[in-house]
Amino acid sequence: MSIRISAEHVVKKYENGKVTVIPDLSLVIKDGEFFTLLGPSGCGKTTFLRILAGFNTLEGGRILFDDTVMNDVPAQKRNIGMVFQNYAIFPHLTVRQNVEFGLKQRKISGEELKKRVDEILKIVKIEEFADRLPDRLSGGQQQRVALARAIVISPSVLLMDEPLSNLDAKLRIEMRTTIRELQKKVGITTVYVTHDQEEALAISDRIAVMKLGELQQIGQPMEIYLRPYNTFVATFIGFSNLFRGTVRMENGRPAVVLNEDCVLHVPDLDESVEDGQEVIVSMRPNEFHYADRGLRVRVISSTFLGQNMSYKVAFENALAVELEDENELTEPMNYLERKLNAGDTACIMPMENKANVFTADGARSLIKGVTIYGGE
Repeated sequence: MSIRISAEHVVKKYENGKVTVIPDLSLVIKDGEFFTLLGPSGCGKTTFLRILAGFNTLEGGRILFDDTVMNDVPAQKRNIGMVFQNYAIFPHLTVRQNVEFGLKQRKISGEELKKRVDEILKIVKIEEFADRLPDRLSGGQQQRVALARAIVISPSVLLMDEPLSNLDAKLRIEMRTTIRELQKKVGITTVYVTHDQEEALAISDRIAVMKLGELQQIGQPMEIYLRPYNTFVATFIGFSNLFRGTVRMENGRPAVVLNEDCVLHVPDLDESVEDGQEVIVSMRPNEFHYADRGLRVRVISSTFLGQNMSYKVAFENALAVELEDENELTEPMNYLERKLNAGDTACIMPMENKANVFTADGARSLIKGVTIYGGE
């Protein structure tokens, strides 16, 4: 039976309280949900996962499984299945023996043991390898063994820490599909840690984006991608070009001015915006079209990516916010108007209905309805 997980004002510190990794984190993970913790290295996502597992203590706050406070419950009594980055399967045991291990620890034997192991081996599609040792398995097959061993014990919660990071790109896509389908089939509340944005978007019911131990936004994948809460989320989930702009009231309605040739009438701007207010506008690389007026760009380089042409560009005015990466445009090959080469210039216009607008410091969205905790 799966459960709801609640974190209430969780605080985690290291080095005798000198280093705060998680200053104050609260969230609710729904019963049966596939919930992903996403963020760069060092953001606290694995630390929080270890808190859920009972491997790390707390310096403040509470963790609840349904209505039961888990702070002082040892890891072995939390009924958790865990899949690690390095799989952690026993090299001297066969696939079947690895999967049996947790059940034997729970004193399950005989026909019940065989029935449950046979069933899970079939579900994860490794029944034909039951008598093999791990060193005779591929990386993907070893990952399936780790999944089977974690799920066969019927845990209330499944925790997964970067489980696909050691696989090649093609196998990662295959395995994330397998994990998603398996989780839906067995219905276990799952908390998944990754730094891979595409992986998180493909696999999750909801995503929590983290930075320096703090939640930046929680929401469904499409919600977070299309309507990020701040510029960190906008630039971390995929790529976004950022521009400085100013609000200008026109006939009682706000518009965002990037320059006099590029005035955006963005739908659903919050009523709080004021005439003359400085803002930041974010646009995805594919959210522009060629125009007679707008923003002038110079192409630095072009790359053919099969379905798309990707351009690294520089904007010919000071509007663009400087990022670690160069600004970027993409155009689907089937809609390619003209191929641009290094040194070429073009005039482009942002798509108004795609624009996201933030406060001048990038801390929060100025689009109606966009919040940290998002929709359900």
